Amino acid sequence: MPPTPTTSLNPPGAHATVAQLIEYGAARFIAADLWFGHGSDNAGDEAAELVVFGAGLRHEDAPAIYGRQPSDAQRTAILELFERRIRERVPAAYLTKRMWFAGHEFYVDERVLVPRSPLAELIERGFEPWIDADRIRCVLDIGTGSGCIAIAAALALPQARVDAADLSDDALAVTAINIERLQVADRVRAVRSDVFSGLADARYDVIVSNPPYVGSEELSALPEEYRREPRLGLFGGNDGLDIVKRILREASDHLRPGGILVVEVGNSEDALVEACPRVPFVWLEFERGGGGVFLLTAEQLAEHRGDFAAR
Repeated sequence: MPPTPTTSLNPPGAHATVAQLIEYGAARFIAADLWFGHGSDNAGDEAAELVVFGAGLRHEDAPAIYGRQPSDAQRTAILELFERRIRERVPAAYLTKRMWFAGHEFYVDERVLVPRSPLAELIERGFEPWIDADRIRCVLDIGTGSGCIAIAAALALPQARVDAADLSDDALAVTAINIERLQVADRVRAVRSDVFSGLADARYDVIVSNPPYVGSEELSALPEEYRREPRLGLFGGNDGLDIVKRILREASDHLRPGGILVVEVGNSEDALVEACPRVPFVWLEFERGGGGVFLLTAEQLAEHRGDFAAR
């Protein structure tokens, strides 16, 4: 945990420590009324990421690093990162080109959403207790973006092959970068697909997705930081459920017996329950926070096919 922010807005001197730079950055961020929701939820953590990155340090070495004095060049780089964060209202991850997900560092840029899904916790558990991790051989990630979900699943399930599907060529280019960086090219395939359209008759033990699910009203009210992300990765139609409903209609044709579908719908949870009142969604809970994630089995999807087809 970084030092507690102070209220000082005076630029730190040439011999400022890492802790003092974090305090200064946090105070500036609070004064600028920035929004935090892309990997951190407070000004102190956001400032700490930019200082640690700019100084070429590692978070895992804290708290020992807090007393260090960055070089003049590093201090200048850090202050410029602060200014860009304030001036451009851009998520810190787009400034550092990195974000952690399920314990792994991923490359990110403006072509993809910043990884932040509670699905990381489920992936770390190998999707248990909802399915036996040892029996998972094939996984599909729909709307893969940076590839973080697909690649994290492959790393958690070393016996599984994973398809990382997305409609965006830009997103798939970022996925390819991360496949190479995390050395999973032998088991993770980036594939262009509009939901299931590019997958032929492939079937999977697990289908997981963090699709676009932001509705029109919610989209119009999002803070500026979210507007820096690709609209294609956020907007899910008027009620936020356009893509989610397509997944529900078609998923049973691509799941193996005993397989599961896991989808994050965020704040569109209530709209989905209202749209499909007879469907026995299991809403998952996460120890590290987050929600709006449902699970259905292959058998449940097949049984309720009519509920999805009618909508």
